[in-house]
Amino acid sequence: MSDSVRVILVRHGRTAFNASGRIQGRIDNPLDDHGRRQAMAVGESLSSLVRDGAIVVHSPLLRATETARAIVAASSVDCDTMVDDGWIELDYGSFDGLHQSEIDATTWARWRADPGFRPPGGESLLDVEGRVRGALDRVSKLGVSTVIVVSHVSPIKAAVTLALGVDAGVAWRTRLDPASVCRLDLSANGGALHGFNDTSHLSP
Repeated sequence: MSDSVRVILVRHGRTAFNASGRIQGRIDNPLDDHGRRQAMAVGESLSSLVRDGAIVVHSPLLRATETARAIVAASSVDCDTMVDDGWIELDYGSFDGLHQSEIDATTWARWRADPGFRPPGGESLLDVEGRVRGALDRVSKLGVSTVIVVSHVSPIKAAVTLALGVDAGVAWRTRLDPASVCRLDLSANGGALHGFNDTSHLSP
């Protein structure tokens, strides 16, 4: 690991499922028109970092890929993005596509209380933490001072809880908006959170 790596965690722009309040998970939706504008805005806000040599890593899902490409395009730098499956969204299993109101209240309460709870056919928060730990390790070994990671709510929250050394369940008590930015520093001494859910680059 280099002395310190700044990790810029970007949640993808909005999709139609985000707008309607549906659980999206591994459903591979594109950005909607508003989400594309958000991706352009976050790209413009981070363009100087890309021009200065930041590497852009992203989840393989389309909404993250489109956002990552918008970030690179805003910089006018001819560079490729990198896909890392470790940053893919939590697998919600049979809950994918549902509204929260369609999930039994007892099940929802159990899910919030137990980081090891897995939706039928899906992943737990602890599962996500495990693969994000590996993804952060790979980020730290890229040999650059800044890495922009375009991902989803659960992996980004997992990166934050890992950096802070707190229980994975803390994720339920935080909010991440579409196209928001979080900032972490990674070093041999651990992680430090420098910003969370920053949306100052987006229009009201």
